[in-house]
Amino acid sequence: MNIRGNAVLREKLAAEFVLGTLKGGARRRFEGWLHGDAALRRTVAEWEERLLPLSEFAGEQAPRAEVWRGIERRLNLAPPAPAWQFWRRESLDFWRALSMASGAVAALAVVFAVSLTRAPETPAINYAATLTDEQSQTAILLTGDSRRHTLDVRVVNSVAVAADKTLQLWAIPKQGNPRSLGILPDNRSARLALSERAIGGDVQLLAISLEPKGGSPNPDGPTGPVLYKGNWVKLL
Repeated sequence: MNIRGNAVLREKLAAEFVLGTLKGGARRRFEGWLHGDAALRRTVAEWEERLLPLSEFAGEQAPRAEVWRGIERRLNLAPPAPAWQFWRRESLDFWRALSMASGAVAALAVVFAVSLTRAPETPAINYAATLTDEQSQTAILLTGDSRRHTLDVRVVNSVAVAADKTLQLWAIPKQGNPRSLGILPDNRSARLALSERAIGGDVQLLAISLEPKGGSPNPDGPTGPVLYKGNWVKLL
């Protein structure tokens, strides 16, 4: 298979590779293509920047007891040792910590898999965005549920905001004035309304500006500096 000329397939495979849903021979073939395709490696890096920060939204899940027993059995680890055999306990703790760290990387895949199988009344994320600063560092994560019309915003990097200032979210259309999507009252997180103002086909960019307390006094756009910006990714 030659994927060099198929941009849609390259994007799809790169996204599945990052999510961990590309398995077996397909994953091995993709890894082989990566060795000789710099452009494909860049596409994978772009998907990592978009998707991996979203694992912040995945809550902790306690593994079942049989999961730990299976790990211990495959690694030939003994059952919990007596108190005086501290090195055995620490070895087991190490492998458990390693397993949890690896699970964090896959947390995003779990979020998407669950969103496809949940009952109709359960929220499902189908839009996501990462907003970055001038150094391309992710500062703000957004997820949207278009069915419930909710937009969750979370600041992931520490942002110093003066007491008389606030962060305000904007949708920047291809033409016309920016549209305010709301402010972050505590400058850390917010749940805002998700409408066509935010996800319409004319939306080119999302941005966060620093505004006076209560939001921009100008209804036609920001009055303060734009601190972060990024694009929506439609997941479903």
